Amino acid sequence: MEVTSDIERIRPQPGQVAVTSPVTKRRRRRRAVPSTAAGDAHVVICTWRDLRHPEGGGSERYVETVAHGLAALGNTVTVLCSSVAGLPPDDLRDGIRYRRRGGRYTVYLHAAWALLSRQVRPDVVLDVQNGVPFLSSLLSRRPVVVLVHHVHREQWRMLFGPRSARLGWWVESRLAPVIYRRSRYIAVSEATRQDLATLGIDPARVSIIHNGTPPLPAARTQRSARPRLVVLGRLVEPKRVEIALRVLQTLRSGRWPDLELDVVGRGPHEGGLRELAEQLGVADNAIFHGFVDDQTKSDVLAAAWIHAVPSVKEGWALAVVEAGQLGTPSVGFTGAGGLSESIVNGRTGILVDGDENAFCSAIDDLLADDERRRRLGQAAREHALSFRWDTAVEAFVHALDASLDDAR
Repeated sequence: MEVTSDIERIRPQPGQVAVTSPVTKRRRRRRAVPSTAAGDAHVVICTWRDLRHPEGGGSERYVETVAHGLAALGNTVTVLCSSVAGLPPDDLRDGIRYRRRGGRYTVYLHAAWALLSRQVRPDVVLDVQNGVPFLSSLLSRRPVVVLVHHVHREQWRMLFGPRSARLGWWVESRLAPVIYRRSRYIAVSEATRQDLATLGIDPARVSIIHNGTPPLPAARTQRSARPRLVVLGRLVEPKRVEIALRVLQTLRSGRWPDLELDVVGRGPHEGGLRELAEQLGVADNAIFHGFVDDQTKSDVLAAAWIHAVPSVKEGWALAVVEAGQLGTPSVGFTGAGGLSESIVNGRTGILVDGDENAFCSAIDDLLADDERRRRLGQAAREHALSFRWDTAVEAFVHALDASLDDAR
């Protein structure tokens, strides 16, 4: 599994001292108070889905890698998530206990019952808020830390009808901040922390913990001799992969007649995207790879000239640093959340302040400038490798222990 390769970077090695802090040392003398750094806490993670879910993506990788890090320190880690066809409802895997119940919406009810009935007895709860909160601070007397990848302001209107969108946004923007008013937050980018501040959440309560960069195997391929674009991620409406398809059509009709696009990922929007490729006349030039293993992902990213990120909003954009470690620069939009941090505009990639036409022009210009692409790609590699999972886990340990301290 990909997560296993990630956790090897954060597992304490023989002779290596585990994460410690002044708080940790004090707790080791007073073991009645649990500590994640000391490895004697029970951390319950409430999340929509786990990484083995067919719709699992960057958010799930982040949560699961952190969970592995906490378990490697000796903590008990239980993940409450939705069921997956073919996987057991109760599972112990790589030191993590999975309790899979319910579906897309009923997972919240099952998690609530597990907490209310004390079927799980946490020392601290990590509530992963992907738009809809688990309301865990109402269900458990233990400290709650809220993890937010990004605020879903735009996505509600894209994914639901007007009434459901208004209700969802009200829950996220009005109800949740009140329910979690005493909780600490973790955001994956400064952009997310700023968005949370607009909802009335004091930035002092929000810790920023970036994703680490998942280590990919060495590519078996060289950079393509012919121009290639790649889009990497779940095929859902907010990713706006249709923009990349229209860019492909426009540029092929101009000075890049042999341009091709690799679409890596799966999701409910795939059928519509394939139909659009047919309508645009680029079906033979847009290769839909579906879900791929790490080796294939590495090969495709290494062959591409540019990684296109037309998303409306990203919490961090793990795909950007995955492409970056293969020396492939990214092009995205300003105002798309954490893209402003995973892409350093003008140094590791390009952020476009404009519409779809500006996005297309930026890609066109970068395809034509070999030296600039090389320079951006090298900087993207250095930037990507500066983000480490062991650093992320250490920051999580301190954030969770600070929440436990608050409850004393």
